[in-house]
Amino acid sequence: MPAPDKLGILLVNLGTPDAPETAAVRRYLAEFLSDPRVIDIHPVARWLLLHLIILRVRPAKSAHAYRAIWGPEGSPLLVHGRALTAALAERLPAHPVVLAMRYGAPSIDAGLRELEAAGCDRILVAPLFPHYASSSTGSALEAVYRAAGERLTTPFLHVLPPFYDHPAFIDALAHQGAPLLAELQPDHVVYSFHGLPERHLTNGDPSGAHCLKREACCAAITAVNRSCYRAQCYATARELDARLGLGAGASTVCFQSRLGRTPWIRPYTDDVLLELAQRGVKRLAVFCPAFVADCLETLEEIGIRARETFKAAGGEELRLVPGLNAEPVWVDALATILREHLGEDAPARHHRSPSLAMAT
Repeated sequence: MPAPDKLGILLVNLGTPDAPETAAVRRYLAEFLSDPRVIDIHPVARWLLLHLIILRVRPAKSAHAYRAIWGPEGSPLLVHGRALTAALAERLPAHPVVLAMRYGAPSIDAGLRELEAAGCDRILVAPLFPHYASSSTGSALEAVYRAAGERLTTPFLHVLPPFYDHPAFIDALAHQGAPLLAELQPDHVVYSFHGLPERHLTNGDPSGAHCLKREACCAAITAVNRSCYRAQCYATARELDARLGLGAGASTVCFQSRLGRTPWIRPYTDDVLLELAQRGVKRLAVFCPAFVADCLETLEEIGIRARETFKAAGGEELRLVPGLNAEPVWVDALATILREHLGEDAPARHHRSPSLAMAT
């Protein structure tokens, strides 16, 4: 009898520079921002923008920011990614688990080679982006398809879809945040997601008449917006509100990390923080549900700069809810999500957080 198929798991995250130094950050940004799914403008305009403006100014600033969060083992994103990979491999012993980054190292090609060496002819690609965006999930999958297609014997690929409203993911976020909320007793909760240019949403609207055309366009997931990043973010926030027992008006959704002068999806996180402080909010808790691992955008942008912005505007305390990272609750949740996708019957081990009521 022929040997049974062997399935491996390729976890894919965005990426990180090799070091918190200007040269390393420049190499990373050059690869990242050269992606036409990230800066989706004419190739000549993208090259001019990147090489005449961005790569002359941004690497030094970003390197300074990376140095503020870099640990003795390296980049937090990579450290947490490796820890998650090792822990998940223990939960799923029948499947080799490998980590890859869309940009930088370890590369997607290296990840595929490692799974090939382990004898895997089927691969479950698991983008570690809870919400779909062309510039994250779409780019990662395109790179996987390209690398797989270059092989004489191509692996058979399965893809994990976005898990923005999966109960195990929501429970893991709530479990991570509930202790902080109980301790801080915040006046308000903010869900800060990574931003996107508005055109990424409107260009992906199959109807051409829904996304950002009405105030409540993201109030529910429908056939029209089921792949809309912003709508999926709001769905995550609604589920988290329910799980944490937050009443109406107790939380705000906003979007961070915008780049350039074109309109990005609103409201902007920095504007929201100023408005909340001016409104008299003193204690603020911030979730970053678009990031499953702590990284520059969570630790430095929110944990350092946003805190300073909030306090300078009159707030007293801003606390960042720690990322899921390689916490056991997230390892168990991701194992549950992967097993469900594979059709493997296994008891769910994720922890359901108790509802935490909070008054504004």
